[in-house]
Amino acid sequence: MKYNEQEIQFLKDEINEMWKLVISQIEKSKKALLNNDVELALEIISLEKRVDAYELRLDSNCEHYIALYNPVAIDLRLVLSIMKISITLERIADYVAGIARYVVETECYPFTLKMKEALELEKMFDVLLSMMTDSLVSLNSENSKNAGKILAKDNVVDEFYHKAIDLLAEQITKETNDIRCGLEMMVLIRKMERIGDHCSNIVEEIVFYIEAKVLKHKGNKINLK
Repeated sequence: MKYNEQEIQFLKDEINEMWKLVISQIEKSKKALLNNDVELALEIISLEKRVDAYELRLDSNCEHYIALYNPVAIDLRLVLSIMKISITLERIADYVAGIARYVVETECYPFTLKMKEALELEKMFDVLLSMMTDSLVSLNSENSKNAGKILAKDNVVDEFYHKAIDLLAEQITKETNDIRCGLEMMVLIRKMERIGDHCSNIVEEIVFYIEAKVLKHKGNKINLK
């Protein structure tokens, strides 16, 4: 294996490690929120700095690779995609940490317990996790055939989000004692919806790397052969 190929593999390994850490953070945030596990939520918050460190290191290593090897075509697309994906993963981790802080800082667990089935929080988490894991598989297999299916899952997340907002608005109108917790839950649901948006951005970067196609601002109507 040539030295530049070793460097490329190192970048791939780094983004994989970061990706798996963020997936783990989402899994933990699901458990922390649904079970009011404050200790687990604190662990998520403490691990946020590790995600930040990955993003900074990958950004530096990708810049170094470009400067040293002046890559072209698919190698350049890969390095550029890794840089953008690492930034997006860091933003996802920020939203996950925000979910953890909801568990730590609020006293709304009775409200969460009362509403979690109606809001379908567990299902929403499961869709987000499937988007994350499926897109990681796409990157590692260099196969974009399931990109459309992953992007379609973001529409499912949006449906959960809009339904949840309507239910929460109805609840706080009916029960004024639930206003504060209802509003805080709206912010939390918004964080989950944004995670879905960022997952879609990652898929777009994978398609750019593999197919040299730019999907940004084109919506989810894509034609990949």
